[in-house]
Amino acid sequence: MPPENKAIKMRSLILILLFFNLSATAQQPTKENPYQLDLIENVAEYKQMIAQNEAMQVVDLKSFIPSLVLDIRYATTNNFTNEVVYPEAEAFTRFPVAVALKNIQQELEKSNLGLKIFDAYRPYAATLRFYELYPDTTFVAAPWHGSRHNRGAAIDLTLIDLSTGKALEMPTPFDDFTKKAAPDYTELPDNVKRNRNLLISIMEKHGFKVYYAEWWHFDFQGWEQFPLMNLSFDELRSQQ
Repeated sequence: MPPENKAIKMRSLILILLFFNLSATAQQPTKENPYQLDLIENVAEYKQMIAQNEAMQVVDLKSFIPSLVLDIRYATTNNFTNEVVYPEAEAFTRFPVAVALKNIQQELEKSNLGLKIFDAYRPYAATLRFYELYPDTTFVAAPWHGSRHNRGAAIDLTLIDLSTGKALEMPTPFDDFTKKAAPDYTELPDNVKRNRNLLISIMEKHGFKVYYAEWWHFDFQGWEQFPLMNLSFDELRSQQ
């Protein structure tokens, strides 16, 4: 074989080995993304996403719906982790989700009722922590799939009486991981079932679906279109 052909063959072999080495390195799991999910992880990616589709924009719910009451449990120790998971008590969702919630709030106010929000968008890092502490995928999202909260397309909430500010009686407290939390659990007082059914019916009327194990958790129709994100509340706030 002529020397120039040997050199070409050797260069080709080196390029092939380099390609496979880089591919293997790129595919290695990291602490922040151990299951190698397709995550929006920085503001530049987020801005590019909403430039292509404005529906992907994430909205500060309290600014968008001032009459909402926030009780963001993961910004306190009053949650199943007994840890402060979020540095701020804030709630964000995708724009279409926020519009639907605004319509629900306006309809409820006609009956002197309102929404209290427990949780909305959740960074993927929190989903990893939740599973580490409580590895039961009935009540905690599987981190190898990610949560619909990570997509900004899920909401945890309840109803309140606007006259008193008190929450209506529901089957369980928030984050109660028992069979009583299921939206079809029947061994309850009639008034509690009415309250739960009222919440579910108005949410479903406006495009949400209740999660089968938690009366407080609702997924927005079309949640699949929104990518998983691991942006902090600070990063989202900077884009409002």
